[in-house]
This record gives sequence, structure tokens and C-alpha cells, in this order.
Amino acid sequence: MHTPRKRFGQNFLIDDGIIHAIVNAVHPQAGETVIEIGPGLGAMTQPLLERLPHLHAVELDRDIVTRLQKHWPAERLTVHSGDALRFDFAQLGHDLRIIGNLPYNISTPLLFHLMAFAAHIRDMTFMLQKEVVERMVAGPSTPDYGRLSIMLQRRFHLEWLLDVPPTAFNPPPKVDSAVVRLIPKPPSEIAALDDVLFARVVAAAFSQRRKTLRNTLGAFLTPDDFTALNIDPGLRAEALPLADYVAITQYLTPQPCEPRPS
Repeated sequence: MHTPRKRFGQNFLIDDGIIHAIVNAVHPQAGETVIEIGPGLGAMTQPLLERLPHLHAVELDRDIVTRLQKHWPAERLTVHSGDALRFDFAQLGHDLRIIGNLPYNISTPLLFHLMAFAAHIRDMTFMLQKEVVERMVAGPSTPDYGRLSIMLQRRFHLEWLLDVPPTAFNPPPKVDSAVVRLIPKPPSEIAALDDVLFARVVAAAFSQRRKTLRNTLGAFLTPDDFTALNIDPGLRAEALPLADYVAITQYLTPQPCEPRPS
């Protein structure tokens, strides 16, 4: 019997009803490239492989890797032994479908890591701490709205699928969980901008939530800039919708010089 390891944030899903609800929501089909992050003891791996001829899995715990490889042959289950935070998902192709009960201690950095592979992904369905899902789907002027909301909503359509109680796990976590689906937006829905600058602007705006934009974005925007953008510098970061952060980034991006007439 495998003992859940705290350092890997292991809480194994054991509720059959929840497991099948998640797999039904994903509705995997033969021929699709499906990747399970953190398969653990195989609670979702088994029903996934009942519907798929082959599945990829990314697992950090070497004892679990060995256990999975003993249980399923490589032609059914390809186990990638390593850290999902460093895994190159692009190597598995395009139109990827990713599923997982994500360790709560790495969920936010993992979501940011996966954002880099959005062009390779069809959809992602994850079990996460409910508090994280609340932040992911939050709208402006709500307490949960912040950096995570804006960064993810720029790149993905988000759908809250179901809530999951602590009793669905062994050991039971001290928090509620929820399942969320992320579907990458097509390029036509994503405004072209400098992604690095956008991330810096959003991070700065939310660096001190109780301060106004005049303070948090003072290194980026002058009073005249706020006027030009039609943004009240007396507002706090959570008051601005995604479109305003896009507009700020585009405003700050140097425009290419027009060639001088010869």
C-alpha cells in the first residue's frame, strides 16, 4: 500500500462517483492524445484506459511510477517520470487533452507553466482547491479577482464543472475542491500584445491590493497616461476588467517607427 506523501501534496481521489463524473465530463475518445498529470494510484487512470487504447501520464513520485508501469504495459500507458512543472508538453504533439487531480501546493505555478503550451492544447480538466477555482473564474470588483483571474482569462475560456468535498480523498484535505475546465481561446479572440510586459503590468497592479493604481502603476503610467487611457488612477487593481490591462499594455508598447520618405 502506498502512503500519501506530504512533500508531493498527495491526496488520492477515492470517490467513484466523482471519478466517473470527471471522466464523463472529459469524454475521452480513441485517437485523442490524453495526458494525466499526477495519476497517483490510478483512480482516474483506470476508467480513462477503459475508454482509451493509450494514455500518457506525468508523475513525480518514482515509487508510483514503478507501480503504474507494473500495472499497465507501455503500449497502454506511457509514464513520463518527472516534474510536471518542467515537463515539455509540446513534445506530445497538438490537440492535447490534459486531465489531473493537481497537487494543491503547485497548482498555480503549474497553470502558468501550462499556459505556455496553450497552442498545443484542446482542453484541460483539473481538480483544484476550490479557492483557486474561485480566483480563476472571478470577475472584476470581486474579492477573488486578481492576477490569476486576468492571466488565465486572457488565454482560456473557463468552466466550473463541479464541487468536490474533502471526503472524496484519502487523506481528506482540509479544504474543499472543485473541477474546472480550461479551453484555449483561438488567436482571433486574443489581443496581440507583449506578453512579458502584460504580465509585469498585471503583477505590479496587484502587488499591493489595498493601494490605488496611481501607486502600483506609477512606474508605468503618468497622470497624463491615465487620462489618455480614460482610467481613473484612484481605482484599485481589482476594479479594472481584462480589457483595461490589455489597453495599458498596448499603450506602453513602443510603436515601430515609420520609415522616412526618401
